[in-house]
Order: sequence, then C-alpha cells, then structure tokens
Amino acid sequence: MPHSTNGRYRSARRAPSDTRCGAPSSEENSMTAHPLDSLTAAEFTATSALLAQQKQIDAGWRYASIILKEPPKSEVKAWREGDPIVRRSLAVLWNKQSNQVYEAVVNLSDGVLDSWTHVPGVTPNFTIDEYHDCDETLRQNPEVRARLQQRGVDPDLVLFDLWTYGREVMPEQWRDRRLGWVDLWARATPDGNPYAHPVSGLKIIVDVNTMEVLDFDEAHDHGMPAVDAEYVPEVRGLKPRTDLKPLDVVQPEGVSFDLEGSRLRWQNWEFRLGFNYREGPVLYQVRFKDGDEYRDIAYRMSLAEMIVPYRDSSFDHYRRTAFDIGEWGLGYMCTSLELGCDCLGEITYLDGVLPDTKGEPYTIKNVICLHEEDDAVLWKHVDPDAGAEVRRMRRFVVSVHATVANYEYLVYLRFYPDGNIECEIRATGIMVTTPMSEQGTTFPTGTVVDERTYAPYHQHFLVARIDMDVDGEDNTVVETESFAPPISESNPLGLDLHTRATVIESEKDAGRTYRWETQRGWKVQNPNRLNAWGNPTAYKLAPSGQFPAMFDATSPVLKRNPVIGNTLWVTRHHDDQLWPAGDYPTQSADDLGNGMTAWISDDESLVNTDVVLWYVFGIHHITRTEDWPIMPVDKVSFELKPFGFFDRNPSLDAPRSEPKGACCGPSHTCDN
Repeated sequence: MPHSTNGRYRSARRAPSDTRCGAPSSEENSMTAHPLDSLTAAEFTATSALLAQQKQIDAGWRYASIILKEPPKSEVKAWREGDPIVRRSLAVLWNKQSNQVYEAVVNLSDGVLDSWTHVPGVTPNFTIDEYHDCDETLRQNPEVRARLQQRGVDPDLVLFDLWTYGREVMPEQWRDRRLGWVDLWARATPDGNPYAHPVSGLKIIVDVNTMEVLDFDEAHDHGMPAVDAEYVPEVRGLKPRTDLKPLDVVQPEGVSFDLEGSRLRWQNWEFRLGFNYREGPVLYQVRFKDGDEYRDIAYRMSLAEMIVPYRDSSFDHYRRTAFDIGEWGLGYMCTSLELGCDCLGEITYLDGVLPDTKGEPYTIKNVICLHEEDDAVLWKHVDPDAGAEVRRMRRFVVSVHATVANYEYLVYLRFYPDGNIECEIRATGIMVTTPMSEQGTTFPTGTVVDERTYAPYHQHFLVARIDMDVDGEDNTVVETESFAPPISESNPLGLDLHTRATVIESEKDAGRTYRWETQRGWKVQNPNRLNAWGNPTAYKLAPSGQFPAMFDATSPVLKRNPVIGNTLWVTRHHDDQLWPAGDYPTQSADDLGNGMTAWISDDESLVNTDVVLWYVFGIHHITRTEDWPIMPVDKVSFELKPFGFFDRNPSLDAPRSEPKGACCGPSHTCDN
C-alpha cells in the first residue's frame, strides 16, 4: 500500500543546532562513478525518451518501474576504478487498453534498446499515481457519492483506499483486468484522522486502467460507532505535556564518516549505498578493514518482500493480504525525513530520485538519513587493582521511513565497531479497525479497542535478502544447535552443554525453521580460509523476531507466498533471483514463475559456493488497546555477528572517550 525515491541521490548536511522540522537542506555531494550507482534523473528521462521514440510509448501506457539493470555480480567484482561502465536500465510498463505488459532493457551508454519483451499473464506493481487517481476519481463518481449518502456518509470526507488482489479472491469474470478493490474510510472532520471510521460492509471493485467502477460489493452496514480516534493534539483538544527539557546531540568537530559518491566509510566499515523503487535502500559490497586488509562480508543486502495477511475471514478483511514491496514498492512509499523529528544529531541526508508512471523523474527530499549514534557501552571491565577500562559504543545508522497507507515502517540498518550488523524495523501508524454489529468485550479474530470496534489480528512478514560473501564467494551454510548430553560418568551433574553443526548441503534442504529449544542459528563459513585457531572464518545470523506462519498447508495465502513458511531459506546465487514471492506477485496465485519454489526445484549444491540467505522475520500483531488511536512503535530486529571471522575482539583499538569530569581509563569510569 502506498505513499510517496530509485535513483542516485544527493546529500545535504544539517547543522545540529537546527532542530526545526522542515528546515531546508543544501550542499551537493560530488559523485564518483561505479557500476552499482543508482539511476540518475537524466537516466530515467533517457529511458522513457528512447522508448517513446522507438516503441511509440505515449499517454496510453504507464510505467510500473524503471530500475538499474545491475551488471552481473562477476563483472562488478572484477571491475576496477577507471574501467569502462556500461549503464543499463530495466523498465516495466503496460498498455492501459490491452493490459499487455512489457519489459524493456535500455543501454544508456550507447542509447539503444537492448531488448523489448512481452511478459504474458502477469500484473505489474500498482503505483502511487494510480492510488491517488483512484481516490480522486471515486470521490467525484456520482454513483459512489449516492451510495455513501444513502448511508449518511459525506463523500468529501472519505478516503478511497486502493488495494491489490490475490488471484484466489478475485472475481473470475475480471481476472484478466488490472483489478483493484477499494476500502472506504471517513473522517469525522476535514482535519480528522482519515482512518477513524471505516465504512463497513462496502467495497468498490475497480478496473484500475480505466478507473471504471465494476461493482459495489455490499454485505452490511454496521454504522459508525462513536470512537475516540483522533491523535493530533489540535484536533483532539489535547494540551501536550511540558515536562521534557531539550536533548540535543552535538558533534562539534563534525562526523566520523566519509561519503564519496555511493561509497561510505566509517571506522573500519566500507559499503556502497543504493536506492530503488522496490527495495528502498540497498547495501552493496559490505567490507570490514582488518589490519591492512578490507575483507568481504556481504555483496548485497536489502528487504526483498513484506507480506501482511490479516487473519480475519470476515467480509471486511478476507481480501486484505498486502505484498507491500512486490505489489507497491517500498522505495515509492519512502517519505522525506525531518531533523529533530525523524533524525536527531549531525545528519547527512540523501535525496532520492524515482520515476513516475510517465517515466519522468521526481525527487523525494531527504529520503535517507545517515548519522552516528551513541549506544552506551561497547566493552568494560573493572579490575580491583588496575581500575576500570571502558569504551563507548558508537554505531552508524542508515535509515528510511515508509508510509504504507495506514502504517509506517521505520527501517534502521546499523553498523557496530565490533563487526556486528543489525537490521531493525519499527512499525507504527494507525491500525485497521472494524465496527461490530453490537457491543461486546471480545471478538474472535481481534481485540476490542473502542466503542463497538475491534482491530483484527494480523502479521507482518519481512524477508531480508542477504547475499553473503564471507572472505569471498565460496561459502557453506552450517546450522548450529545447542544440546545437553545425558548424565554420565564424565558428566555426573548434567552440567555439560554441547553444540552440533549440520551442513545445509543442497536446495532440497533450503527451508529451515527456528527451534527455541536448541537455540538454532546459522553460520555462513568460508571453508577455504581459517582463523588463527584453525576454524573457518564465519558470520552468524542471530535469529530474532521470528514466528510461525500459522497457515494450513492448503491455504491459498500460503500457496501464493510459501517463503513465509520457514524462518530461513538458503539458495545458490543467481543474478536474476531477487524477489522470493515472484517478480510479479500482484494478482498472483503462486510463486512458480520465478520465486522461491521455482528456485529450489533444481536442488543445486550449497557447499563451498556462492550462497544467499533469505531471512523471514517480523511482527505477530495481536492488537492492543494501547495501539489505538495511533500505535507506539513495535520493534523487531536481527543481527549478523562475526563468529570466528576475527581472531579476537576487533574493537580493542576503540579510543577512550574524552574526559567529562573523569576519563575512561585506569581508576575511572565513563559508562552512563
């Protein structure tokens, strides 16, 4: 579901003293060319201009997306600064009259069309333009207005919220169309919460190409209970507290990171940063400087899919399963960030450039936030004779915020001086609610949160794609578990704790499930490089935020996205395997075209080869009254941790902090 950068970005530094939301940004960032640099505004324009010239693309067509056609991984890794770069874009577009879909690969360096391919039987992602067009068109539709007025609802206060379909729940007679269903929400006042009052029992079915209303699907009218749904203080009539003193983060000597083009360096870390319409931020070529050597950790890391099924089979919700990344695009929904509100401290902002449905570029200002944060203590010990040694933990953060209709997803990618990488997602925003036919204290598939109103249970499944390159491409994934051996002569007290490791040998064993009772985890090892103690260098996926899908094996929802059926998948790397629920999940029935089921069907070897991890994590949202009318952030995260990658703690050389009345050296502490 949408809001409104792919593309190359510009940076802007904000002074820490300027904490006003909406303060302007400045200073262009000089660019250094690299094969993985995101597309520029000029390259979006060149793509659509060439297709207009060679394929007569006009207003009868819409662009679903234009994205960098990334060179093969082997070519990128072989590339050296100064080598030529061939730039290509991949455009997905469709004809609104015929509904036919095409993929175009444009060679931007030579100004030629490399390929023009018809892709039958698929529906591209919905777009922000269509979402807003639908909202405006339906509000002016006479029949829609009449239906609402019959219910006593003012059409001018209604939000028409466009959703996509899965094939199983599409009306059969319209399965060949670009079909949407529309939720309706009414504000109490023009400035009120747009999601305050669902118009229950009424959905509008729309041909999104023409915005023709095909049907009014109507089941009931439970009215609009008198809910307490406003959260903006001025609308609610609430006076905010005044008991908080200012808290500013100041770095008087500036930041400790360096951004040159798309390459970022901070302490011992180095990586490249990209941004596109589908994944939002992408991290490339993540490395850590160990002595004089930059060592590979991962080639490409991103969020590849987000699946949100509402676990309520009632009329108002049975269609409500969102593939927010595949059906809409996380990048398209990213929003501008504001100093003091979304980010605090000495901030470097990056603007993003994306294409609209005409193929024309537009800019989302300040879409990515780069900054350092203090994170309490890195390491510490107090020796009774020598005194205390303590080091502060500082971390580097890449963040974006995406507004996905009623929800906000706040994405934080964090790097730590001890070699850890963390991905944290925070969910906030406004829950979907539904009127009940009569007042009650409970509801089978949700929580009663207000007068005659419940919020349905739902789940947020996120799929992280992690293309690991631990000291190179030739890696093996090992599943690790802990167990207590039985009491024996050598273990008379039952104190012993052992671990066992199982190699995931081929893709027939690709799907793995977390087991709490054995503290199961997964290490990506390089069997060709040993640490000082004779063990393969490795990084470990420390799982958290995982939960079972809880779907019947025959459920069409699970059939459409079987990737959520396991905690982890391991596949062999292929350049074209990016989207685990398929290239085109909109209106899909399954993932057999080019998704996880198809990828593992050939049972490729996973031993000593180039592997990709697909980690499934998220939020199992059993709704609460405290989540209403606006939800405090719910946090979920996972970590990649060095596990024998280094010979010892890599942060031993972390500097002591400057004295603040005491220093972090012998006989002193500095650990608040």
